[in-house]
Amino acid sequence: MKSRGELWIDPAVLGADREERDLEFTVVFIEPDVTRAVLARAAVMTSGLNARFSLVAVHTIPYPASFGEPGTIDSFLVEQLSKLCEGCELPVTAEVVMARAREDGFRHFLKPGSTVLLGSRKRWWRTTEERLARSLAADGHKVVLVHVEAN
Repeated sequence: MKSRGELWIDPAVLGADREERDLEFTVVFIEPDVTRAVLARAAVMTSGLNARFSLVAVHTIPYPASFGEPGTIDSFLVEQLSKLCEGCELPVTAEVVMARAREDGFRHFLKPGSTVLLGSRKRWWRTTEERLARSLAADGHKVVLVHVEAN
């Protein structure tokens, strides 16, 4: 099976391809500590570049529920994203996507060929985030998997 995208694991620097001046990155919200570490690494990896970041969280909604009813989980998630954006030195905008499945939410949100930053705790087994990274790379996106220290 040939992958249409790219998967980089723990790169030191993210450079601009060809003549790109404005770079757009999508940061996947996993949990606050992991996402905060990814944003900190992103600041180092993109220093000197004109980079913009979108922080995206996919809120999965089970089939019996409708999409039109915002719940307390939605407001809690928005509050967590807002705190992460406020505490970050990078230009970050937060987005919440509602979907029936996590992968479908990212497929709906991401533009073709997007560069995605995804954090994962380093484990000896393949994590959910690593499977998501491979799935997004197979969909044609450039995925950067950043391992953070386990607490």
